[in-house]
Amino acid sequence: MKKDLHPKAVPCKIIYQGQVVMETLSTRPEIHVDVWSGSHPFWTGEERFVDTEGRVEKFSKRFGDSYRKRG
Repeated sequence: MKKDLHPKAVPCKIIYQGQVVMETLSTRPEIHVDVWSGSHPFWTGEERFVDTEGRVEKFSKRFGDSYRKRG
């Protein structure tokens, strides 16, 4: 095996919104994240409503029945 091939792993703090949420090993001492499992809707069980209301009506208003007609 080659010597000094891999980078050195140092203790690392994962920071979310100014708070340390996790400690691990990495090549960097700090990593700032926008999303982590404690805030992601899939892991927290929160449902977030995505505004899709009116899409069908908007499509129908724009195209009418023309998308069904065959030339």
